[in-house]
Amino acid sequence: MASEKDRASGTLPSWLAASEDYRPGSDRDGFLARSLLSMTALLSRLRLDAGRATPLSPSAPLKLVMGLACILLTSLSSNYLFVIVMLAVVLVRTCLLPADGLGRVVPVSAGAAVLTVVLMLPATLLGQSHSAVLVGTKVLVSVGVAMIVAVTTPVGELTGSLRSFHVPSVVVLTFDLALRGIYDLGTVAVDMLTALRLRSVGRNDDKAGSLGGVGGMLFLRANDSAETTYEAMRCRGFDGEYVLPAGHAWRTSDVAWIVALGLLVAIFAYLQGLM
Repeated sequence: MASEKDRASGTLPSWLAASEDYRPGSDRDGFLARSLLSMTALLSRLRLDAGRATPLSPSAPLKLVMGLACILLTSLSSNYLFVIVMLAVVLVRTCLLPADGLGRVVPVSAGAAVLTVVLMLPATLLGQSHSAVLVGTKVLVSVGVAMIVAVTTPVGELTGSLRSFHVPSVVVLTFDLALRGIYDLGTVAVDMLTALRLRSVGRNDDKAGSLGGVGGMLFLRANDSAETTYEAMRCRGFDGEYVLPAGHAWRTSDVAWIVALGLLVAIFAYLQGLM
């Protein structure tokens, strides 16, 4: 409290006029920075809403069938030559992607292949180096096919194509909401982690508690998002049934793609017969 003399003279007390030299203790935020970086990288790979189909692309149901067929044939092939043929097809298709799609397909596919090779190192050390190369190439092709389908197909068409195969509407609804909800909540998590990192001053001895607070906020936001989505679907008269517009599911260019898929199956059968 100020003294009577300071009050009478109208001057500031000495303790208030003294300068303060606050030096917060140093702390490490490596865990928070790595969490933020990994979350951002994961979201960039889960962003499926940017898919765009070209005029010559097959319809979404056929594209889904072709993607699954390519992955299945690659997995079942015991002839490495067929895997090389599939790798060439994937590389050619990847080169035709736009820059943003190319930047998403290549890192994910290459990362999955490198991880597979690392996991197969024991087999390499035991003298089975061809196994690591074969499995790594198959993973590279399979992940590449899956990513190409994802980045070249709008998410609405991707989920709607499931109804062409009479998948129950509740499964399609769950898949659709999961794709959108994971990305939206991930964006919220990135924003909160960024705010937590910017506001962290001094030493924090309860980092787990801070991250727990982020998780609690995510839970509340997920609850609010679920209630908002439910109310919006009720207002729009959604009855739980996905209906495909007539003539929207299939395209005339699908005939050429079906022929190409048949040719691919024939190559697979021929090369398998040579084994």
